[in-house]
Amino acid sequence: MTIITREHPTELVARPVRPRPDARRGPQRRRPSGEPLRYRGTGVLMSRASHRRKPITPATTVLLALVAAGITVWLGLVSHFGAPVEEPAAVPGQLAVVQVQLGESLQQLAQRVAPDAPVGAMVAEIRELNELDSVAVAAGQTLIAPVG
Repeated sequence: MTIITREHPTELVARPVRPRPDARRGPQRRRPSGEPLRYRGTGVLMSRASHRRKPITPATTVLLALVAAGITVWLGLVSHFGAPVEEPAAVPGQLAVVQVQLGESLQQLAQRVAPDAPVGAMVAEIRELNELDSVAVAAGQTLIAPVG
């Protein structure tokens, strides 16, 4: 390789230049075809920050417990005073003998005989009046039920 330099503003001089070996890279190794690539390290980036957990002090534990207690009390107050509660309609006082229709459940019977009354209270009342152990009823069965 030849480099052309200016020794004087009007003259051009050609000097041969020897290539310098690159000392940083070391000798070039060639990988035979078919051989897998080799990587240095795992190829996974990892934080150099300390992975030790900081100890939780008793003061921190007490503070977190107080915050949790405060949130619990606040939620209780909101649920207690938040929404106005309407009193459900009472179970009717009149009783009647009713017959269970085909495919009807005890809940559906309660809704049919007293549509304005709460279903859960009606089912409990019908079970108590008829001494039923479960909510299972058969088609054609006669029951005493409050009607309204």
